[in-house]
Amino acid sequence: MEVWTTGAASPRGIIKLARTVEANGWDGLAVVDSQNLSGDPYVSLAMAATVTERIGLATAVTNSVTRHAAATATAIASVQRVADGRATLGIGRGDSALAHLGRAPGKVGHFETYMRHLQAYLRGEAVPFEEIDIPLEVAPPMSELHLHDAPTESRIAWIAGTQKVPVEVAATGPRVIGIGACHAERVMFTLGADLDRLAWGIKVAREARQQAGLDPNGVAFGAYLNLACHADIAAARNLVRGGLTTFARFNVMHGRTMGPWSDAAQSALHTLVSNYDMNKHTQGDSRQAGTLTGDFIDHFAIVGTPEACLERLQGLAALGLDKIVIGGRIALSGNPDAARALELLEQQVLPALR
Repeated sequence: MEVWTTGAASPRGIIKLARTVEANGWDGLAVVDSQNLSGDPYVSLAMAATVTERIGLATAVTNSVTRHAAATATAIASVQRVADGRATLGIGRGDSALAHLGRAPGKVGHFETYMRHLQAYLRGEAVPFEEIDIPLEVAPPMSELHLHDAPTESRIAWIAGTQKVPVEVAATGPRVIGIGACHAERVMFTLGADLDRLAWGIKVAREARQQAGLDPNGVAFGAYLNLACHADIAAARNLVRGGLTTFARFNVMHGRTMGPWSDAAQSALHTLVSNYDMNKHTQGDSRQAGTLTGDFIDHFAIVGTPEACLERLQGLAALGLDKIVIGGRIALSGNPDAARALELLEQQVLPALR
């Protein structure tokens, strides 16, 4: 099972971070795409590619609204060229990137169309002009230019010869899980670390592929997780609180939960979302982070001693997950608990997992 970490899209800071991630044994580095909160992810990934040789490089995650599918495809394909085939595109319906534009996540129907177009572009195939949803009041038809000749379809011509970039869909609800299962190389669940919920997600994905006439086993599975190793369970819980609020909120974003949940967990999720402050997104001292109980954190995240963390991760691998991305990379910034947690993870858990 591959184990990746995350980082901010900082074109300068990414150089040091990427070198450290590769030297410390991680399989990959994924950067966020949130234009109002961080730098450009594709510039950052290209910079990271120039100072590394082994680790994978990905977005975690971009979205289907703030860039046209052709722009997303050409950006990640450019990273793929620089990285010699180590790039991956992680994508979802959007969260903070859209919130800072005054919008909620993109609609599911639009997301499915976007995924079809994105994969066509990445394969070097064409997308018909009539399927491109640029509003006419923004840009009128090209026919108004009265050209002697012009393109008849939308295609990224230069992408030929570039190794196809794999696409991973970050998914929580059954509809998006199904879209990812049918239109991506991997579904990356944001369902927490609970085996029952992840087993439910895998079942939903395979059923969606079967209904579409596809091989149920023709897609890979992974997950975004929050994890902290520490002998002091209270310290471990506090280290994951901020990042955990983001992933937990996805499970009740529109006011209802899906899949297997205990009554206590559902209550905790509704309390979380009703207290969520997007101005303190991912922050451990936020109002929403304070609502998380110890039991909820223990269940939804992976916290505890290296032995306990390793056991939970091995259970995920046995379930069929071949990749995890540990979200909300713990910033050291003088915090001895954070430094110790990262040390235990890199020196004891990652080697033992392999």
